[in-house]
Amino acid sequence: MTVSDGGSYVNGGAEATESSTLSLDDGDIYVCQDGPRDAPALLLIHGSASSTRSWDAMVPLLTASHRVIRIDLLGHGRSGKPADRSYELPDQARRAGAVLDRLGVEHSVVVGHSSGGVVATALAEQRPDLVTALALVNTGPSLDAFIAPESAAIGPSQWPPSDEQLRRLASTGFSRAGYQFPEELLDEVRAMTSHTFTTTMRATRSYLEQLALPDRLAVLGKPLLVIFGEDDRRWRSSSAADYRAVPGAKVELLPGLGHSPLLEDPPRTATPLLAFTAIHAVRAD
Repeated sequence: MTVSDGGSYVNGGAEATESSTLSLDDGDIYVCQDGPRDAPALLLIHGSASSTRSWDAMVPLLTASHRVIRIDLLGHGRSGKPADRSYELPDQARRAGAVLDRLGVEHSVVVGHSSGGVVATALAEQRPDLVTALALVNTGPSLDAFIAPESAAIGPSQWPPSDEQLRRLASTGFSRAGYQFPEELLDEVRAMTSHTFTTTMRATRSYLEQLALPDRLAVLGKPLLVIFGEDDRRWRSSSAADYRAVPGAKVELLPGLGHSPLLEDPPRTATPLLAFTAIHAVRAD
């Protein structure tokens, strides 16, 4: 089934990977789908300065039971990077909802990594009919949990960043020094513009300044799973306990893993996620 312009398929068959670019009113969004198209939908949203590729190792663990949908948020990956569009979190969430609408998805469990969890929260606020449950992976609940980086931030005057700057930026995404960050994800940062890089980072901060995520989620009444690598070097892992303010929230700490457990140990990350979606995912009619 072709659902967008210029789709491409990999591996053949009914469960083939389908990638395409959807032209929305305010930007082009790259979309990737895997798994049976009649299985319960699972939307995966990447973090800042990342892309659909950050989920590559997780996808094969999820497709036996889910229609896995990934998007590149505007300004990231293979999506458009216009300088004259909004990168505020509600607008990113609105685009994610529009993608699911275009794909004919009526209900989805939404999973966000890092700031992708903030987008997932905004989507649940906007479209409670669409989001059946939320899973947040190493998403800081508030700015109080943020661990300020030791090195200076990359600014417009330093764009494009050097390889050394990129590796310093990436290093805090993992629990241990020397972790080999996938080169293709470093390429995704290089492909961003200074405008999209700084504006998307600022948008996450602005959204968290307005109201902490547990306060937003507590009133939504959505099932919530929080997965947190215990050795996160960007957000204090102890802050995961703040999500217990959300009625029924389940919090899973993963010892020995850092900010990106989906890359460091996909099977350990997938285990609690699959247990959660087995209860809360909704099969398509």
